[in-house]
Amino acid sequence: MDGSMRVVRVGVVAGAVLAVMGAAPGVPAPEADLAYHGSAVMTAGRVDVRLTPRNHGPSAVPDATVRLRWSKPLADRQTLPEGCARSGERVVVCRTGALAADEAGERIEVRVRLRDASSEVLLELDTVWGGGAVDGNRANDQQRVLVLDTGDTYYF
Repeated sequence: MDGSMRVVRVGVVAGAVLAVMGAAPGVPAPEADLAYHGSAVMTAGRVDVRLTPRNHGPSAVPDATVRLRWSKPLADRQTLPEGCARSGERVVVCRTGALAADEAGERIEVRVRLRDASSEVLLELDTVWGGGAVDGNRANDQQRVLVLDTGDTYYF
């Protein structure tokens, strides 16, 4: 395991612990509504995902982590962008960076290669950690898209 993967895993675990613990007693946790919209294309077993995180507010989020999970195993070797790391055979996690209330964040672009040739793959996206904020509307931060190996763009 390389150092960057270890740092992301520690950050995700620390974020999950904070989310479970909640805010300090008597202090309400900030609220934020995270959502992800983008597209996915598969050609010859290579999947290109472009997504933009958005925080519908009302509070800003200092950072968040989005999970991209594929229904098929990924090839062992991947070149991932800065801020993204493998966290399993079929999973990549990426940090979103700071998300102001009622603003879109910076676009995240991830390219992965599947281990074996496949005519389709199911891609699931969801928030792993929301920067300590409570998200009362989890429906829009969970996406599922079936991507066929046709070179067509599928939007979510």
